Amino acid sequence: MSAEVDYYELLSVERTADAGTIKSAYRKLAMQFHPDRNPGCKDSEAKFKAIGEAYECLKDPQKRAAYDRFGHAAFQQGGMGGGGFGGSNGGFSDIGDIFETIFGNAGFGGGRQEARRGADLRYDLEISLEDAFYGKNTSIEVEVSAACEPCKGTGAEPGTSVETCPTCGGHGKVRAQQGFFVVERTCPACHGAGQRIKSPCRSCRGEGRVDKAKRLEVAIPAGVDEGTRIRLSGEGEAGPRGAPPGDLYIFLHVRRHAIFEREGTNLFCKVPISFTLAALGGSVTVPALGAQEGHEIKIPAGIQSGKQIRQRGAGMPVLNGRGQGDLVVQVEVETPTRLTARQRELLEEFRSLETGEECPESSSFFTKIKDLWS
Repeated sequence: MSAEVDYYELLSVERTADAGTIKSAYRKLAMQFHPDRNPGCKDSEAKFKAIGEAYECLKDPQKRAAYDRFGHAAFQQGGMGGGGFGGSNGGFSDIGDIFETIFGNAGFGGGRQEARRGADLRYDLEISLEDAFYGKNTSIEVEVSAACEPCKGTGAEPGTSVETCPTCGGHGKVRAQQGFFVVERTCPACHGAGQRIKSPCRSCRGEGRVDKAKRLEVAIPAGVDEGTRIRLSGEGEAGPRGAPPGDLYIFLHVRRHAIFEREGTNLFCKVPISFTLAALGGSVTVPALGAQEGHEIKIPAGIQSGKQIRQRGAGMPVLNGRGQGDLVVQVEVETPTRLTARQRELLEEFRSLETGEECPESSSFFTKIKDLWS
């Protein structure tokens, strides 16, 4: 493939795309351009190889980080595209060389490099506000790279063994003399593994892992909110050739509720009441999340529209803590739109008895208008 083609453009994903999005995009394109589906088409075959190369880079966190920083030059002979780090025996053959050059050799020691762990994965899970209130146990199905069963993750064909790399003697690194300096870099033969597979496993093609669907149980604690993250350790991508797996991060999204709105641990709702209830006072019952019995809210006589009534301890539970937030009820006084003849007669009689003291705010407002006119 051409080195000028951007890997993200090849897979049709944003540069900020997570590992799951990149994997999904790759599978979709791989299915579309697979040679078996396009027999004899050279363009499809080239496209299939190109997207495979792009995915191999972007699925690896270290390779992706170097690609984001240096582009295709990160993987060319000479490390940075031939400038500054070139010369015989001085080129970088693996992404680890770039990281060692930038950050030094701390943590690598003199032995074989540790196998890279598998990639972390993200799973978005939508729940109801009731689920967030009470918590729940649920199961999800994810498709991840798991350790290959025939070779038990080694990448070697069953019955064969993994051999020590003859180039580096199992150290994962080789040294080269550059003037007065000795440069240590990743072994180009085993790519830092210190081992090589002479007979790759036919099931996983020497990768040591295969894609498979996996069902997992997830415990959602009470009090979770939008964006709460749950970490399932070791449930991410399996590492190559027996390396440790990554983690699975579950991001929770709470569906919009028909009645309640949430702000932290507090719940808010608007309750329409009749103008007679607002004038005379009484009580209303506000439904509770997932409960048969609601909360009884006392309405004081003369309450105005928009007034808020707070009920302590009737809101959302505190995540991983004790106590609950508050329930805030905002009263909305509703004016009747259809009246019977008797109702209209009674209201007309009430209006004839009004003195202005019944509604002090409106009386004060119109008094101010008269003062302005005068």
